[in-house]
Amino acid sequence: MDALAGLLEGPRAKGAFLIRACFDPPWSVRIEDEAPVSVMVMLRGEGWLIPDEGEKLLMRPGEIAIARGPDPYTCADDPGTAPRAVIHPGGRCAAPDGSEMKDYIDLGTRTWGGRTDGEAVMLVGTYQMQGEISARLLDALPPQLVLTKDIVDCALIPLVADEIVRDEPGQAVVLDRLLDLLLIASLRAWFARPEAEPPAWYRALGDPVVGVALRLIQDDPAHPWTVAELAARAGVSRAALARRFTDLVGDPPMAYLTGWRLALAADLLRDTSLTLGAIARKVGYGSPFALSTAFKRTYGMSPLEHRET
Repeated sequence: MDALAGLLEGPRAKGAFLIRACFDPPWSVRIEDEAPVSVMVMLRGEGWLIPDEGEKLLMRPGEIAIARGPDPYTCADDPGTAPRAVIHPGGRCAAPDGSEMKDYIDLGTRTWGGRTDGEAVMLVGTYQMQGEISARLLDALPPQLVLTKDIVDCALIPLVADEIVRDEPGQAVVLDRLLDLLLIASLRAWFARPEAEPPAWYRALGDPVVGVALRLIQDDPAHPWTVAELAARAGVSRAALARRFTDLVGDPPMAYLTGWRLALAADLLRDTSLTLGAIARKVGYGSPFALSTAFKRTYGMSPLEHRET
């Protein structure tokens, strides 16, 4: 499994949703849903992404913002506008005093806010669950960021804007996939920026030697990989691969393999009903006992305890 595809496996299993939010000024919505990651696209008008701490970020039409939870933040027409709604975990919406929401309402197919033709229109996609694999990438993001059109001019945006208001068979699947693509395109654009700090393994994917070994591990973790086989597939000696891999990734190949397998196991424990034996086979362990021993050594709890948390 490719690392960027793996980014979405855990969140998708627990659900993601995409809505169209429409407002007239003054508007302000406080986000306290604790979602691990949200993607916002300004379709019309301007808005501000306002963290409780840190820099306020202006969002213009066609720009993409990413907010990484669980810290709360506010989206508004102006940093001085007081929140008129609060989004809680599970997507529950209430007035700031906790009473029933009256200012903003359900406006129809995946549309919410004041009126459908509001002066400000945003697409908001939210992932509800972060797994161990996704954390390896998302944890490298700043809490909030805005991608201007000179950084990413995404051709997906008009397609998502068109599809979100449709109500046809299979529409939820279409929107799920479009949201996934939008997030991946945004992350790739951000990590290509000089100010970004992507994980070492992400940078190493571009290396002609180490990138080969990383993809082999990520795509087939159940295979009984050895340094010798990875080196042969990458076209270098064992010593050369071990040295280059450690220099670029920060871990030796077998240590990285173990970490990747256990992260996959952790996500499978929470996101599937597979038995421990089935999970062990999927991630390259010969027995449930072997997986349990390695898992407890790394996570400080048994696989069963992890599944129940």
